[in-house]
Amino acid sequence: MCGIVGYIGTEQAAPIILDGLARLEYRGYDSAGIAVYNGQDIQITKSVGRLKVLEELTHGGATMPGCIGIGHTRWATHGAPSQVNAHPHFNKEITVAVVHNGIIENYIQLRNRLSKRGYEFVSETDTEVVAHMLDYYYTGDPLETIAKVLHRIEGSYALGVIFASHPDELFAARKDSPLIVGQKENGCFIASDVPAILRYTRKVYYMENQEIVRLKKDSLNFYNFDEEEISKESVTIEWDANAAEKGGYEHFMLKEMYEQPKTVTDTLLPRFKDNKIEIEELGMTDEEMKEIKKIHIVACGSAYHAGMTGKYVLEGLARIPVEIDLASEFRYRNPILEEGAMVMVISQSGETADTLAALRESQERGFKVLGIVNVVGSSIAREADNVMYTWAGPEIAVATTKAYSAQLIALYLLAMKFAEVRGTVSAEVLEEMKEDLKKLPDQIEMLLNNKERIQRFANRYIGAKDVFFIGRGIDYAISLEGSLKLKEISYIHSEAYAAGELKHGTISLIEEGTLVTAVATQQDLFAKTVSNIVEVKARGAFVLAVTNEGNTEIEKAADYVIYLPQTNSYFTNSLAIIPLQLFGYYVAVGKGCDVDKPRNLAKSVTVE
Repeated sequence: MCGIVGYIGTEQAAPIILDGLARLEYRGYDSAGIAVYNGQDIQITKSVGRLKVLEELTHGGATMPGCIGIGHTRWATHGAPSQVNAHPHFNKEITVAVVHNGIIENYIQLRNRLSKRGYEFVSETDTEVVAHMLDYYYTGDPLETIAKVLHRIEGSYALGVIFASHPDELFAARKDSPLIVGQKENGCFIASDVPAILRYTRKVYYMENQEIVRLKKDSLNFYNFDEEEISKESVTIEWDANAAEKGGYEHFMLKEMYEQPKTVTDTLLPRFKDNKIEIEELGMTDEEMKEIKKIHIVACGSAYHAGMTGKYVLEGLARIPVEIDLASEFRYRNPILEEGAMVMVISQSGETADTLAALRESQERGFKVLGIVNVVGSSIAREADNVMYTWAGPEIAVATTKAYSAQLIALYLLAMKFAEVRGTVSAEVLEEMKEDLKKLPDQIEMLLNNKERIQRFANRYIGAKDVFFIGRGIDYAISLEGSLKLKEISYIHSEAYAAGELKHGTISLIEEGTLVTAVATQQDLFAKTVSNIVEVKARGAFVLAVTNEGNTEIEKAADYVIYLPQTNSYFTNSLAIIPLQLFGYYVAVGKGCDVDKPRNLAKSVTVE
């Protein structure tokens, strides 16, 4: 959520900041703003809507000269989207400007206190409090002033600050909201995420909680909140810069769907050594794996859906009980973590606030946590006891595709490794499963290359009001993800149900012409799912079925059938998701929706 970019150096700041903000649009926002010191004072321009409005107002940054500045894309929390609520915020004299991601939890008390001391507020935001506090506590030393303010605010924040009185210094601070620092010759940056600065530098520092950084054009220094200087090692970003570009595709989402064969390959291959599954990131001996009594999977959104698939696969193969929780519910239900339990948290960004909170809760209770994440150096990657990377590369579209597919692969590998060590699956079956895993990239590519059939079908349902997804077992897990893909980018009301639950209320919603997508890849449940298809057909539904090659009898019940290549029954989600992703994408494109940046959504949910 929200994006921060700051720059200080020898070049003009505004064009660099605007370019960086454009590369953070995937994070979600509803307004934008920029502040630049022009040699005499701080100049601020803000706008509502897409970043292109701000770019037009400033003529691409040309009307805001200066070599130091900060910018922000805001996703509204406190106060509606408006020019006055947009960041940067500032004090009355506009000698201090601030951008902020996160939530200041005690802002009402601070606002009341400042109001009594004569400070006037023009916005509804919590962030404006920070600007006025910096003014109130200003000592002439920006570092000392920032430290004083940070000791008095509560909540989560990533802050970028410029002072008119110190035009050769840019400051930033972090607590529970992601922020990185970049450095190149004659220039330094702050940003919410790597893509914002990747075209300028690959030398990055990851800020930890309760750290402040002072940046000059040719140097930077890190401090803790007690103003004590600390040392920090830089990281070289290995991403191909082109990975964060569209590369000729109409949308990032389409590009990322087509990157799934490579994503699956990149996640698989490092874990195969001499055809044996080796997951060194687990940090567990065979004996420790045998002693696991229960696994808790905690995640949000699509990662939660991947985790649900993981539950079926881990329980089915390794015979370990698995409990799966939405991260936003996990710590508030006072979960029971018994001795011998293992906690896995899953997140694409590695910055998901609720998932981070679940990780910390588990560690406070004395349990080690395995993080399954995509972003190297993210908060979860740094804080988890062990990390299993999914190697999907940068994912820009808000609606995840390739990162979700990589999470599935990671969970398959974990399940197979546990099964091997615990002796719950024979060596012969495991060898067959390994071969099926290796075929998945080519099978996914084949399904992607047959997109025209899905596109033609999607065009028929551009005007749909309600769509239902049904499935049993693993097929229910994939139905949840298919439904989410459709609703989040096309804005069509869509729900997923366990097919066996239809008669417990849901079937009352089926009427003439309602589209029902039935996933039927589990052979032992196939006949039961076909019976559910017949039930909804009898109420007037039009049924799209997704099933395995050879299940041609489903054509007697369904109206339209998509066939998947044969694979192990535990891996079918990796194939079934492809046509469901394509369906959601083409419906959204047909409706003219902003596929990469759906309304009200953010790529990384960094606040509760």
